[in-house]
Amino acid sequence: MPDQGSESRGDSGSDEDQTERVNRELIELLNELRVALPGTQVLFAFLLAVPFAQGFTRTTDFQRALFFVVMALTAISLALLVAPSAWHRLRFRQQDKERILRASNTMSIAGIGFLGLAMTGAVMLIADFIYSPTLTIVSGVIAVGVYGMFWYVLPLIGPRGPRPDEAQS
Repeated sequence: MPDQGSESRGDSGSDEDQTERVNRELIELLNELRVALPGTQVLFAFLLAVPFAQGFTRTTDFQRALFFVVMALTAISLALLVAPSAWHRLRFRQQDKERILRASNTMSIAGIGFLGLAMTGAVMLIADFIYSPTLTIVSGVIAVGVYGMFWYVLPLIGPRGPRPDEAQS
C-alpha cells in the first residue's frame, strides 16, 4: 500500500514520491531532448554552410528571405532545445528541480514548434529552388500538416492514461 504522500506512476504501477517523480520526469525530458538535438544541430550546420555554396548566388530575393527565416527559426529552436540542459547545469543542487522541469517542458514544446516551422521552411525553400512557386506552397501546407498532426494534434487529442483493458483492479 502506498504511503500517504506517494503518487502512483501510471506507466509501471510503482510508487514514487514527489521528489522521485520530478527527478524521473527531468531525466526523461533531458533524454528526449537528446533525440531532437542532433537533427536540429545538423540542420543548423547545413544552413550555415549554404550561403557559401556556388549555387546560392542564383537565388531569388524570396529564396534568400526564406533562407534567413529558416536559419533564424532553427537558431531559436536550437536555443530552446539546449536551454533545459543549461538550466539543469546552472541550477544543479539548488533544490529547484520542479521549476526547472516546468520551464524546460515549456521550452522544449516551443523548441519543437520552432523546429517544425524551420523544417517546413526548409522544405519550401528546396521546392522553390528546384521546382515552382506552386509546389512551394503545396509542400509548405503539407509539411505544416504533417508536423502539426504528429507533433501536436495527435498527442493532445489521443487517449490519456491506461487503456480500459490495462486498468488495475
